[in-house]
Amino acid sequence: MYNSRISGLGFYVPDNIVTNNDLTKIMETTDEWIVERTGINERRHITKGEDTTTSMGVKAARVAMERAGVSATEIDFVVFATLSPDYYFPGPGVLVQRDLGLNTVGALDIRNQCSGFVYALSIADQYVRSGMYKNILVIGSEVHSQGLDMTTRGRAVSVIFGDGAGAAIVSRSTDDSKILSTHLHSEGQHAEELAVTAPGMGGRWVTDILAENNPEDVSFYPVMNGQFVFKNAVQRFSEVIMEGLKQNGLQVSDIDMLIPHQANLRISQFIQQKFGLTDDQVFNNIQKYGNTTAASIPIALTEAWEAGKIKKGDVVVLAAFGSGFTWASAIIKW
Repeated sequence: MYNSRISGLGFYVPDNIVTNNDLTKIMETTDEWIVERTGINERRHITKGEDTTTSMGVKAARVAMERAGVSATEIDFVVFATLSPDYYFPGPGVLVQRDLGLNTVGALDIRNQCSGFVYALSIADQYVRSGMYKNILVIGSEVHSQGLDMTTRGRAVSVIFGDGAGAAIVSRSTDDSKILSTHLHSEGQHAEELAVTAPGMGGRWVTDILAENNPEDVSFYPVMNGQFVFKNAVQRFSEVIMEGLKQNGLQVSDIDMLIPHQANLRISQFIQQKFGLTDDQVFNNIQKYGNTTAASIPIALTEAWEAGKIKKGDVVVLAAFGSGFTWASAIIKW
């Protein structure tokens, strides 16, 4: 058995900044209302025709590969996490293989929404541990802006989300730096509390939506029971962080950096207060980017590392909760 480590990080966000004040021009909302409920000041939206989920992932991947000192020929496998693929099928993993000019390596697509990157990281970790692969490209990338109800009707959800991508190279470890453990959970009984239910093969398909031509149909927009999601998120965040620490014989005081999924600043602040962590022990950037779902953790992790907030030997904790419900954590010795 081998150990794995994150050998390179990168991220990409579109140039187009959409502020809360920009949103007030297209829906009934205010900067104060958005900040109070989410902590978000601005987010990035793609310019249609310029960026896609795949192209952003490729741009983030190139940075991560350069930092890891890994060439295209040295990538053994691709794991791509997203809820917003370029196509209904195939998934973006194979598009990354093509666009980066990788060998005919395997490409796996992950559909675990906000928990997607930690799930993908866990898969990469296990493949490297087993000895099957040496260098795995893990990407989380999302284009939300093209699928949101950008009207007053949809404001409770649409103000939260942004576009962007993050990537990591998971490689065989040659020293004490390693992913210590990962922890994955799900609770499907609450699937519809945060979901996009159409189009879907088991319900209303594209042909049904087109035939009905109902302007009041919102089934293809995301819906969220905000208070219910918040209540479950703070509980599951706490549980899965403690699960990881306990398995590795660590205490909360051992955490050097917590990177929570950037779902809502209020959730992150709740967890920080509950665990008694300082501002230097928790990294948040939702204020700038909104909730970028599978991309949020790798973007935040990269920014924290670039800012010198993560150093060799640090205990880094990643934690996520989202649609499914799914939740996950990773404990890393940097």
